[in-house]
Amino acid sequence: MTNTSTLYGDLSGVEFRSLFSNGKMDGCLVTQPNTLTTPYGSLVPQYEAEDMGRRTVKPIYFYKDGSLKSIALQSQTMLDTPVGSVPAELVTFHKSGSIKRVFPLDGKLSGFWGWKNEFALATELTFQSPLGTMSAKVIGLQFYESGALKSITLWPGQTLTIPTPMGEISIRKGLAFYESGAIRSFEPLTKIDIQTPLGTITSYDNEPNGIHGDINSVQLSEDGSIEALSTVDHAVEVSLSGANSELFRPGVKNNVCGDERKVSVPMKVRFDKRVVMFHDNPKFSFDMEHYRFAVMKMDKTTKEPLYSCAE
Repeated sequence: MTNTSTLYGDLSGVEFRSLFSNGKMDGCLVTQPNTLTTPYGSLVPQYEAEDMGRRTVKPIYFYKDGSLKSIALQSQTMLDTPVGSVPAELVTFHKSGSIKRVFPLDGKLSGFWGWKNEFALATELTFQSPLGTMSAKVIGLQFYESGALKSITLWPGQTLTIPTPMGEISIRKGLAFYESGAIRSFEPLTKIDIQTPLGTITSYDNEPNGIHGDINSVQLSEDGSIEALSTVDHAVEVSLSGANSELFRPGVKNNVCGDERKVSVPMKVRFDKRVVMFHDNPKFSFDMEHYRFAVMKMDKTTKEPLYSCAE
């Protein structure tokens, strides 16, 4: 074990460290109590696992200039953030020193410790957003370097009701903002009808991907117009030159449990100026001025996906 100096004070009990080419420390792991003095208060890096949910001691990471990149804290600590006081077990920073992400909990998911164990420890947070005061159990908050709120990631089962250009909508999973505060994307809780340049399309993603709320299935331009959506309810027929046409539609796959249940695979529809693109594939891009489009209701033979094969 060694001691080492940082921009935030000396660290003792350093068991592991790696160096950048300039000799500055990239990261390290400590096994003794230390206190780092930061603009957000005194932070104690994790040096031991207090319970089964945090068995592994997490390292501290630095940028090449020595500024703090991320730190796992020994115990949950209240931080003064741009949206108010938020509890944190893991914090990441922009190179400038401003907060990038805050995670109230930092558990290690495994066969013995799942997200439901972690959720049981989560508490409801009340914080400020461009849409006003919000309260929910959140997995994490992300910020722009300016301090503006970039995204909110919700725990499964948590919802928010927000005002959008399409009206008041209940959302799940996540909500993202432009730096100006305009809504960038959200994940609808239930199916919603959205007016698009092609007509009304019902938007819903039955299997939203990812574990963060930075990118969601309904994406808006900064002016509030629709930029992209996912649908399991509508197909779009594109009339090509002459009598030719091509149908773009949601897919179908087997349920993960291996039974006979079929589930829909959402179709992504993206709008960029006068161009529409299907399945996020540039080969399926069409100029809306030169083609005709017909939005068609799907003949539903699929069911909602099951995530527990005992259901």
